[in-house]
Amino acid sequence: MHSLLSVLLILKQPKAPKRKLQSPHGNPPLKRRCKPSISSFKKCATEADTGGKGNSSKKPLPKKKLPDGPKESLKSRPFIKTSSLFKNNPDVPEIHRKAVQQVQEDVFTSDSFDELDLHPHLISTITTVLKICSMTSVQKQTIPVLMQGKDALVRSQTGSGKTLAYGIPLVQSLQGVKPKIQRSDGPYALVLVPTRELALQSFETMQKLLKPFTWIVPGVLMGGEKRKSEKARLRKGINILISTPGRLVDHIKSTECIHFRRTEWLIIDEADRILDLGFEKDIAVILNALNAERETRQNVLLSATLTEGVTRLADISLNDPVSISIADKIQDRLKPASQEGKEAISSSTFMDQENFAVPEKLKQYFLMVPSKLRLVTLAAFILEKCKFEKRNKVIIFFSSCEQVEFHYKLLLTVLSGGLESEPHERSSGSSTHLHFLRLHGSMEQEERTEVFQEFLKSKTGILLCTDVAARGLDLPQVTWIVQYNAPASPAEYIHRIGRTARIGCHGNSLLVLAPSEAEYVSLLASHKI
Repeated sequence: MHSLLSVLLILKQPKAPKRKLQSPHGNPPLKRRCKPSISSFKKCATEADTGGKGNSSKKPLPKKKLPDGPKESLKSRPFIKTSSLFKNNPDVPEIHRKAVQQVQEDVFTSDSFDELDLHPHLISTITTVLKICSMTSVQKQTIPVLMQGKDALVRSQTGSGKTLAYGIPLVQSLQGVKPKIQRSDGPYALVLVPTRELALQSFETMQKLLKPFTWIVPGVLMGGEKRKSEKARLRKGINILISTPGRLVDHIKSTECIHFRRTEWLIIDEADRILDLGFEKDIAVILNALNAERETRQNVLLSATLTEGVTRLADISLNDPVSISIADKIQDRLKPASQEGKEAISSSTFMDQENFAVPEKLKQYFLMVPSKLRLVTLAAFILEKCKFEKRNKVIIFFSSCEQVEFHYKLLLTVLSGGLESEPHERSSGSSTHLHFLRLHGSMEQEERTEVFQEFLKSKTGILLCTDVAARGLDLPQVTWIVQYNAPASPAEYIHRIGRTARIGCHGNSLLVLAPSEAEYVSLLASHKI
C-alpha cells in the first residue's frame, strides 16, 4: 500500500522546466536567426544611410559598389564604338596642275545621209528606226572612203558613232550584190570585237540596219554560249558574222562547216583593246584562215586610241589604207597611205596621237582620298548622287572581279537594305531605292547579258564593273563615271570616261586617287587630258 502511494505521488509531480541558455554578460538570450534575406540587407543599408539608432552589436551592411576601371560591367553603361577613321591620316598633297588645252573633236556635222549615194530604204531606216538625221564627223569622213572600196584606219574619240561609220557602207555594199545574197552562202563580212557585250550591241545595230534587207542574215558568236547551237547557226548560214576572237578561233579549229570563201569585208573594232586582252595570236590565226581561202577583201581597223600594237596589226592586215583621224588637224583630210605614209603611221604620226580627244561636254573631277576613307567616301557619293539628287545613272569601275563582288555585296547590304530584299524592291520601283548591278568577266554569260540589257534600258541605277564595260558600249543616259581604282594607262582612262557624254550629251567623271597617286594627275595632263 505504501509503495503504491509513493508511485502515485511521483506521477503527479509537475514537469521540470527546460534549461534556458544564459548569456555570459547576463543579457537576455538571443533567438536563433534565420538566413538573412535580400530585403533585410536593403533595410540595414537604409538605416545606415539615414543615421538611425540601432543596437551597437548590429553593424549595418555597406552599400554594394560596382567595380571601377576597365573591368566595369558592359551592362552598367552603354557601349560606345570609337574609331580612328578620321584621325592619323596622311596629309593630302596640294596638286599644282598646269592649264591644259584639251584636244576637241567636232562630233556633229550639218550634213545629212541624203547627200550620200545610199539605198532609199537604208536612208529611211537610219532616220526612222535609228532616229538619226545628220552624220557625225567620223561618219562623214569614213563612209565615202569605205563605199569606194578602200581599206581604212579610223581613229576617233569614243562615242562618236564609229559602229555606223562601218555598218552603213557594209549594208549598202551587201544589199547590192548580184545575184542576191543567200543565207547558205556563208559569211560575206567578218566583224571582230573584244568583248561579248560589244558583240551583242553591234549585232543589234546590224539587225536594225538590215530591216529592209531581210535576205541578209547577221549572227553573233561569243564565249559563254553553247557551241552546239552556234554550230547549228553556222550550218544554216550567217552573212554578217560578229564575233569575239577567241570563240571564232575555236570554231575555225573545230567546226567543219565554217568557211570564208565569199568573205569580202574584215572589220576589227576596238583594235587596241583586242590586242590588250591578249588576242594577238588569235588575230593571226583568223588572218591566216581568211587569206587561205580568199586573198582580196576590204579591211577596216577602228579605235579611239591607236597604239604601237595597232600599227603592227595595220601593217599586216591593211592594204594601202586611208588614215582617218578626226582629232588631229594635220590628218583631218583623207590621205592615201603610200609606202612613205605607212612609215609615218608606224612612227611619228601615232606618237603625236597620244594626245587623246576628250568629249566636249564632259566635266572631269578628281578626288584625293586617304586609303581609310575611300569606302566611306564612295558610299557618301552614291547616297548624294543616287538617293538625294536622284535621276542619276552611274558606272563605277574597279580593277578586279573580286573587288566588284565585294563592293556589290557590301553596298547592297548597307545602302540598299540587303541581298534578300533586292529582287522584291527592284520590282517595286521605289524612287528612294538604290538599284545596284554588277558586271565582270567571271559571271555566267546568261547573267552578263541580263545585267547588260537591264542597265541599258533603265533610267537610273549603279553599275559596278571591271574594264569589261569600258570599251565601245553605248549605254544611254549615263551621268557619272567613277573610277574607284586608277586605270593602268591614259588610254584606258579615255575609254572609261567615254561611257558618258556620248554623241554630244553632257556627262561627268570622277577619279578617286590615294595621296601616293598624286602624280597620276600630271600624267593625264601630259596627254592633254
